[in-house]
Amino acid sequence: MPSTERPLLAAVDIGGTFTDITLQEATTGRAWTAKTPSTPRDPSEAFLTGLRLALELAGRAPGEIGRVLHGTTVATNMILEGRTARTALVTTTGFRHVLEIGRADLPRRDNLWAWVKPRRPVPPEHVFEVEGRIAADGDELAPLDEAGVAAAAQAIAAMGAEAVAICFLHAYANPAHELRAATLLRGLLPGLAITASTEVLPVLREYERSMAAVLNAAVMPAVSTYIARLQARLAEAGIAAPLLLMKSNGGVAGAASIRRSPAQTALSGPAAGVVGARAMAAAEGVADLITVDIGGTSADICLIEGGRIGLTQSGRIGPWPLPLPMLDMVTIGAGGGSLARVGSGGLTVGPASAGAEPGPACYGRGGTEPTVTDAHLYLGHLPPRLLDGRMALDPALAEAALARVAGPLGLSMEATARGILAIADNNMVGAIRVVSVERGHDPRGFALVPFGGAGPLHGAALADLLGMRTVLVPPAPGVLCAQGLVAADLRAEFSRSLARPLDAVTDAALEAGFGALEAEAAQWFAEEAVPPEAQSRSRAVLMRYAEQGFELPIPFAPVAALGRDFAAAHQALYGFDLPGIAIEVVTLRVTATGKLHALPPLPPSGGDVAAATLGTQAMRLEGRVAEAPVIARAGLGVGASVAGPAIIVQLDATTLVPEGWRAEVGATGALLLRR
Repeated sequence: MPSTERPLLAAVDIGGTFTDITLQEATTGRAWTAKTPSTPRDPSEAFLTGLRLALELAGRAPGEIGRVLHGTTVATNMILEGRTARTALVTTTGFRHVLEIGRADLPRRDNLWAWVKPRRPVPPEHVFEVEGRIAADGDELAPLDEAGVAAAAQAIAAMGAEAVAICFLHAYANPAHELRAATLLRGLLPGLAITASTEVLPVLREYERSMAAVLNAAVMPAVSTYIARLQARLAEAGIAAPLLLMKSNGGVAGAASIRRSPAQTALSGPAAGVVGARAMAAAEGVADLITVDIGGTSADICLIEGGRIGLTQSGRIGPWPLPLPMLDMVTIGAGGGSLARVGSGGLTVGPASAGAEPGPACYGRGGTEPTVTDAHLYLGHLPPRLLDGRMALDPALAEAALARVAGPLGLSMEATARGILAIADNNMVGAIRVVSVERGHDPRGFALVPFGGAGPLHGAALADLLGMRTVLVPPAPGVLCAQGLVAADLRAEFSRSLARPLDAVTDAALEAGFGALEAEAAQWFAEEAVPPEAQSRSRAVLMRYAEQGFELPIPFAPVAALGRDFAAAHQALYGFDLPGIAIEVVTLRVTATGKLHALPPLPPSGGDVAAATLGTQAMRLEGRVAEAPVIARAGLGVGASVAGPAIIVQLDATTLVPEGWRAEVGATGALLLRR
C-alpha cells in the first residue's frame, strides 16, 4: 500500500499493438494516461517508455510511485506461438502417453473430418516414468523409486531440457511422492525450472493436471527472466516500488508468487479489463453488463451479472486445457489489426493480424494487407491522427490496401470496407452469444461495455445486431485494462480434490478440508504482507451429478443443504435437475482476497459540445457522404449530449456515434450511447 511519501500507483498493460499506462494518485483519484507502441522483441522497453511518458505528463518523479501493477501476455504468447522452453515430464509408470491421449472430444468449433490433433508441448520421448503409486484415497501403494528419479534426471540432462514438470497419479490426494521427486530433481538438475503438479493444480483429472504442470514449467524460465529484467529496469529508473502482476482470476499477486506459477497470468491483460469495466459500470449504477475488449489482435468477451464476474476452471489457452481458476470469458481473433483476405470461400477477416509490427497499412510501417482499421479510416470513422496527434494515419495507404481485396471480389471500395466491418462485427456477435444466449442470458437485458483501442468504434454496431439498448463507453476505454489493474485486489485460490459421494461427506470432513486450505491462504497472506484487516476468505464446493464430466461451484453450506443448493444451481444453469441421481463433492476451493487501497472517483471536467468541437470530417454513410463533427471527449462535461453521426476523440480510443444514435456523458464521465 503506497505511503504518503509515495502516493502514486502505476499500472501498465502490454497488448499486442499498444502498451497502455495509467498513473493514479491514491489520495485524490486524479489520473494520467499514456499509450505507446508495444515492443514485441522486449516488452519491458515499452513498459519503461510508457511509464516515463506518464510521469512527464503528470509532472511527477519516479520516486513518488508506491506500487507498480502489470498485466502481461508473455506466458500466453509463448504458449500460443510454441516458443516455450524445452520441457520434460516425469510421471507414474504406465502414464507416459497421458498427454498424447488427452480427451476424446474435439474442440467444439472444429470439423470432425478435418481436425488434426495438435502436437503436444511434450512428446512421448521426453516423458519419463518412475515407479511408485499413491491410491485415490491418499494411501501409499508402492514407495517412490528414488533411483528411478535419479535415472530420469540423467536422461533429462542428456536431452538438454530447460524445464521439468512432475505429475504423479493421485498426487492431489497425497503429494508426498511429487514433493520428494521435486526436491531430488532440484538437487540433481540445478538451474532448471521444476514444477510439481500439486504446486500448481492439486485436483483430480490426470490429463488436465499434467498439462497445467507442463505449461507452467514451460513458461517459467522466460517469465522469470522477464520479471527479473523488469525489476532491474524499474530500479535503474529510480522506482523502488513492489511489482504486482495481474492473474487470470481477476486479482493480483507479487512477483515471487508469479515466478513460481507463471501459468496464472495466462489471461492477465483481459482479466484486468473486465475488473476495470465492472468498477466503472458500478459507479454508473449498472450491475448487468457484457464487456467486449477489442484490441489490435483479439476480442475478449465476458458477461457480468449482478456485479459478479464468473470464474471457470475449464479455461483453454489455444488448443490446451488450463483448468486454473480464471475469469469466464471467450476470446476470438478479431481486432483493429485483423487482416482481410480473399480465399476460396470469399472474404475472411481474422484471426491473422498485422499486430504491432508492421500494423495496419494506414500506419505507414510497411503493412500492405487491409485491416479493420483501414476500413474504418476509409469510411471516415477515424480522425487523421491518433495518440493526441503523435501518430498520423495515411488514407492513401488504407485505400491501396483495400483495393487488393476489392478487385478480386468485384466490389466497390466502400462496399468492401463495409463488408470487412460487417464480418468482424458478426464474428464478435457470435462470441457474445456464447457467453449470453448459450448460457441462458438474454443480451437485451444487459448493457454493452466496449473498450480497448477499437472497442468504441464497434459498440453501437454490436448493440444493433444483438438488440441491446445501452452502450456504456468507459472514460478511458483504450487504457481500461491498465485502470483495471489499479482497481484489482490481491487474490488467490487454493483447491484440493475430495472426490466423494455427497452422502459419504460429513460436516467434519468439510471443515477439515477447508481448514487445511485456509492454512495455505494464511501463508499466502503473510508472503504478500496483507494486514489482517484487509484479509477475507470465501469457501466453495465444486459438485456434480455422478459421472458428469464437469462441476458447478456452490457456496459453502452444511452438508444437509448442499444437495438442495446444487440441484437449484443446475436447474438455473441448464434448465433441469436430476432427482434420484447421486451427487458427488469433487473439489473444495478457498478464495483469499487482500483488499488494496480504494481510489476515489474522479469527476469529469465541465464543458459543452460546441466548445469541444474540433471541426468536421467527411464520413461515408449508406448512400451519401456527410460532414460529421469531431469532438474532443476531454471537453465534454456531465450531461453533454452528442447526436450521430459524430466522432468523439481522445488519446486512447475513438468513439463512433452512428447516425440515429446519441451519446450522453454520465455522472462519472462514461459515455452512454442509446438509439
